[in-house]
Amino acid sequence: MTALVRLRLAGFLRTGRALAPVLAGLLALGVLYGGGRAQPAEAYGVSAVVLFPVLAWQTKILLDVEPDPQRRLARVLAGPAREWVAGLLAAVLAGLGTVAVALALPWLLGGVTGPVAPGDRTVAAGVALGLWAHLLALPAAVALGALASRAVTRNAGYGVAVLTLGGVGALVLGLSGSVAPWAAPPVMATARALTGPLAASTALLLSGWAAAWAGAALTGYLWWRRRRA
Repeated sequence: MTALVRLRLAGFLRTGRALAPVLAGLLALGVLYGGGRAQPAEAYGVSAVVLFPVLAWQTKILLDVEPDPQRRLARVLAGPAREWVAGLLAAVLAGLGTVAVALALPWLLGGVTGPVAPGDRTVAAGVALGLWAHLLALPAAVALGALASRAVTRNAGYGVAVLTLGGVGALVLGLSGSVAPWAAPPVMATARALTGPLAASTALLLSGWAAAWAGAALTGYLWWRRRRA
């Protein structure tokens, strides 16, 4: 399993495929933080929304780097379950690297500020909530990218369609007053929640919502991989 994860990450990095999503994420976050300074929690909440489609795209690229014959060979040698899980773990590790960059970038660009009024969150609390927001978005983004991967769609056009519909749908269905907010991961809801005081019950609800959505999407991915095997 560990060797398969390393193999996927090595292929993703050595082929240079990692540059496109990383540069896209840096550009989007640079524009975001260039617009002015904000409290850490609020800034990071929007950052998680911006990074959601980037992380999904990154996952698709990582899973598509491996040639189909090599993937089939890995499935035979390691077993289907190990091959599937290794790809997902590699995508999660790559996503964590992108999240780490996203958490550090606003401090380098001067896009965040400390408490400016009584009652404002401390910097540490804001960073902790920002990390939480990104970790809520990451599993859902990995699941979406996996559903758009070539192993599932078998066609580049279908893969782009799944990725686009999923990314746009997460934003549109996540708007206030959406008719079906449950159909999208709670990236928009989390960003809204971080603009004000966050109750523990709200944090638990958002965490459960994110876990349920990612679990459902990953179940669909594994089901399709089993059918395609």
